[in-house]
Amino acid sequence: MEAWYMDDSALDQRLPHHLVPRQNVSHQKLAELGVLHWVLDADNYEHDEELKRIRKDRGYSYHDIVDVAPDRLPNYEQKLKVFYEEHIHTDEEIRLVLEGSGYFDVRDFDDRWIRIWVRKGDMIILPAGIYHRFTLDEANYAKVLRLFVGEPVWTPYNRPQDDHPVRKKYLTDFNKSHQMELVAH
Repeated sequence: MEAWYMDDSALDQRLPHHLVPRQNVSHQKLAELGVLHWVLDADNYEHDEELKRIRKDRGYSYHDIVDVAPDRLPNYEQKLKVFYEEHIHTDEEIRLVLEGSGYFDVRDFDDRWIRIWVRKGDMIILPAGIYHRFTLDEANYAKVLRLFVGEPVWTPYNRPQDDHPVRKKYLTDFNKSHQMELVAH
């Protein structure tokens, strides 16, 4: 997994959108935002012991697989537009890339976009309440294992959602260091 701050170009969303000069974002910075990451065995995910442990520890009891590609996903163009609209969820978003690659974009606490490039074997967890979106990269294909606690719920709440209780909880839980900086001024 790689991550960097994005430019604000209106060019194709599937391009990397690096700033010039490039500004990489560390795994530690992502963790401060609540974004978690593992590298797992995508070819043997059903038997991957670390994935089994993560599922048990975090209560992920349901999964499905989605092929995101023009010839494999019904209503592909419309779905990609929905995925790329900035939104939050009331639950974590958990994805393991089994094949292909794509970008999760998340907002930092200064409202800047961070692009996270996930590829085969990358598992990412976005916390409930974080502003984010998803798109494919130029390869235009990702096969993704989606994990859920209980029955799947994938309801996007498009921005603005600053008064949503889940957004407020996210900011309370993860924005402590940033809040302290603001108080100090």
